[in-house]
Amino acid sequence: MRTIAVLNQKGGVGKTTTVVNIAAALAASGQRVVVIDFDPQSHLTIHLGLEPETIESGSYKVLTQSAEFENEILLVRPNLWLLPANIDLVGAESELVSVVGRETILREAVQKVEDKFDYSFIDCAPSLGLLTLNALAAADEILIPLQPHFLALQGLGKLLQTVELVNKRINSNLEVKWILLCMFDSRASLPSEVKADIEQFLKDARGTDCAWAHARVLPVYIRRNIKLAEAPSYGKTIFEYEQNCHGAEDYAKVAEFIHNQSQPAPQPDALSAAGQSQGQPPVEIRSISQPDSQVPQSQLTQTTAGQNGPESQQPE
Repeated sequence: MRTIAVLNQKGGVGKTTTVVNIAAALAASGQRVVVIDFDPQSHLTIHLGLEPETIESGSYKVLTQSAEFENEILLVRPNLWLLPANIDLVGAESELVSVVGRETILREAVQKVEDKFDYSFIDCAPSLGLLTLNALAAADEILIPLQPHFLALQGLGKLLQTVELVNKRINSNLEVKWILLCMFDSRASLPSEVKADIEQFLKDARGTDCAWAHARVLPVYIRRNIKLAEAPSYGKTIFEYEQNCHGAEDYAKVAEFIHNQSQPAPQPDALSAAGQSQGQPPVEIRSISQPDSQVPQSQLTQTTAGQNGPESQQPE
């Protein structure tokens, strides 16, 4: 199982949107994917059509009550499972302050089911506290969504310092693999300048032993698209809401690119098996009823009628 932490301590850069739609694309292609909501704001849970106030299971119980990971995840789409979150997660950090090994609780929980799934994605909180440390201890790869703005570059340096510290002290396998440029406007010169600066920074790290020595800017960027901003309010992925928009096209390409990385050869591309049945779930997991705003599972890729509107930024 590949465990990927989607991380940026700055809010509103597209972390949750990225987790939901990459995971949905991989699940639709036949991969077994589990997504982990590690943000007390519960945006990932909401984006997938659930009400955090009604959820009793979730990441809080895994962290603080030693609950079994497989007993807390919910089947929310075909081939897609969710470890939900609610406001209780706010108190986890203070409750664990005296617990020995508190930084590796999630890693130990996930290791028990790593042979059951192909991918796990962790939606990290916009901070660098204990929740994020747990995510980094459990992950092998990091994807950093980034707005192509000057101030975003300033925050990137602090983020990489934290990753380096975790790599040295907690998780020697951790490395930054990709930087994904979100809300990219090719008509402006600033995004291209920022992209060039990041690429030069990463190039300078080649051959060193830092955690981002092999990182690269993803060749696919996410264009500004109003549909990405609208989809969460309906509890849908972008492929369910409007599969023909730029946002759906871009995230499908990102998912395909990530899937094709580090695949042993020869091995058939699993993405070519999109839509095929995967048989029984890997573990006995409680399914949930679909909310009214959510399309049936059998129509995962069916879209609602397109809605036109002005461009805006996608939500966190």
